[in-house]
Amino acid sequence: MEARAEAAARPLQAAAIGVCAETGFWDALRRLKLDVLGTDDSPIPITGYYTPRQYEKIASLFRICPESILPPSVNSFGDRNNCPVPGTLLNTNNMRGFQNLDRALLLKSEAKKILYDITSGKVEENPALLLRFLVISFADLKNWKVYYNVAFPSLIFDSKITLLSLKLASAVLSQEEAISLSKTFTEWRKSSETTVVPFFLIDLSPDSSATIRQLKDWKACQGNGQKLLFGFYDHGNRRFPGWALRNYIAFVSLRWKIEKVQFFCYREKRGRPDVQQSLIGEASFPVPHGWDEPDYVPEAIGWEGETTGKESKETKPKEIDLSSINPASQDEEKQLMHLKLMGWRHFPVNLDKLSRVRCLLLGAGPLGCEVARLLMTWGVRKLTVVDDGCVSMSDLVKQSLYTDKDCGVPRVTAIVPHLKERCSAVEVEGIQMEIPMLGHNISASKLSSVHDDCKHLQTLVDSNDVVFLLNETWESMWLPTLLCADKNKIAITAALGYDSYLVMRHGAGPGMRGSADVVAAADKLSAEDVLGRQRLGCYFCNDVVAPVDSVSNRTLDQQCTVTRPGLASIASGRAADLFTRLLHHPDGIHAPGEIAGTSCEGPLGLLPHQIRGSLSQYNLLTLLGYSSSNCTACSNAVLSEYRRRGMDFVMQVINEPTYLEDLTGLTDLMKSAVYSQVEWVDEADDDEIDI
Repeated sequence: MEARAEAAARPLQAAAIGVCAETGFWDALRRLKLDVLGTDDSPIPITGYYTPRQYEKIASLFRICPESILPPSVNSFGDRNNCPVPGTLLNTNNMRGFQNLDRALLLKSEAKKILYDITSGKVEENPALLLRFLVISFADLKNWKVYYNVAFPSLIFDSKITLLSLKLASAVLSQEEAISLSKTFTEWRKSSETTVVPFFLIDLSPDSSATIRQLKDWKACQGNGQKLLFGFYDHGNRRFPGWALRNYIAFVSLRWKIEKVQFFCYREKRGRPDVQQSLIGEASFPVPHGWDEPDYVPEAIGWEGETTGKESKETKPKEIDLSSINPASQDEEKQLMHLKLMGWRHFPVNLDKLSRVRCLLLGAGPLGCEVARLLMTWGVRKLTVVDDGCVSMSDLVKQSLYTDKDCGVPRVTAIVPHLKERCSAVEVEGIQMEIPMLGHNISASKLSSVHDDCKHLQTLVDSNDVVFLLNETWESMWLPTLLCADKNKIAITAALGYDSYLVMRHGAGPGMRGSADVVAAADKLSAEDVLGRQRLGCYFCNDVVAPVDSVSNRTLDQQCTVTRPGLASIASGRAADLFTRLLHHPDGIHAPGEIAGTSCEGPLGLLPHQIRGSLSQYNLLTLLGYSSSNCTACSNAVLSEYRRRGMDFVMQVINEPTYLEDLTGLTDLMKSAVYSQVEWVDEADDDEIDI
């Protein structure tokens, strides 16, 4: 519809700005809320993008896109079709808070900012401030929905703005002026400095040449008989000027005390100036009174659906559904949400670190199943499970992952799909392998295969960051403990008795890191790590004998994992939690052991060395035990011999457990009268844990 001159003056009508709030912006807000903001509902500075009309019959939309989540001060994005405009986002913590927002008061608050920008002169330096906008929202993170409203605050004059005339620019300008203005606009829009400036001055000289100037050049436009037009990018395609004109007139009136202007509504057609469809109009307005007072708050209009002159009605929020965004990753994000929510009021879990850490689980029985599942709950996504057994009917009620269809299937084969069913993002590998054990003599025919198993286990320990010792026998833990001490790997042991359990973290190995001089110095003392701290003990540090065959000569109830129901779940929870606390501690494996009742430094709370619990007594103890120079697994004597001889040493120890006792001095210690006077740190009853 063409604009035409009206015979009679009439109140100014302006076309409202349409908004395109892209899905990507709301997804960025959802991530920001979940990962960074938490319960903080403070206003957030954002950026919107404005552009003149590009197509004759289609109005341009104000864009709010993923880049909008950054304020203009740090947002470098902007071009001829994206003029950056500052805005404010107010995201509430719940739907009730969103519904209870005082929209009229919020709009006035934003209008006051515009008024200040006008009176202070900021608009002359940054004209986009006249288009300041406001977004209120509630991000329903659980249901992947966002509710929102957008407003473009417009100052309301005490009396009406009168539109005196409005015509197509081609009907007002001479042919020479139109050609010159079109050429000038082309250059203006090519420049990266000026193309993003939505308000400007058009100077038409008596010789029909046109010049476009910025608002800060206002004084240079005075005199010499020029014809001055107040130009702005007009988004609309109808015969009404765009919404941006309202605050432009307020600026001209308040800042320059002008009461009548000719304005130019600049429009384009396929990226080129469209002088034929652009509008030129004239408006008059009285200078408002009292607006220069510091505490004055102007009336404003601007919520979507509102029109000037009518009473404000409750604005229905818009709703956007984010569930269609990358459905494949949504399950993973939903599973991790509880960890992110922990950071809102407690401690921010390092999900990036947890997702990258590689965990090796030795054992896929009651402890292995529970620990694997809990590690996934903590956000661990790289698991390797080692076991040599098959699923039996008795496993179905004791272990949380297997079903009757798994009976007779190797545990490591059965556990992989069950873990993937619960978390498709987890990378899990099952390896069927028997861990070589001390005291289990190796026949000549099996020497080669056991040697290969030892090498394979060595490779697995090397390639993982954390090792969980969840084996069912004492002697099967020796080789993994030795390998972890040698490579300074985090090792977590969980062991079950009938009604008691032990969960502990192994201390760092002696002299595993640092320069050659540091390593050489640390090798002299089994009790110190490379940081000079007293090392925490491993699972074998309190033993006065080497591990031996604990299965062959036992009764059936001692050979099987006979524990009170629920004990494995409790111990598994402690093990997974202890691992997470250690991973978040700044000192990692070198973190000192803490005892209940003492001050703790860990971000997730107390970081003990050992946890011993008893179901029969409802008892829980946190204990501290330092490394022993006579330890059969992590002492300097054992590690030095292992480093010197490698797997030959391991094979000898497997067949001759007493060799370890001779090597570490336990044989002499047992014979010495001094043995009875040895003091142990936080000694515990050995009968508590019967493996």
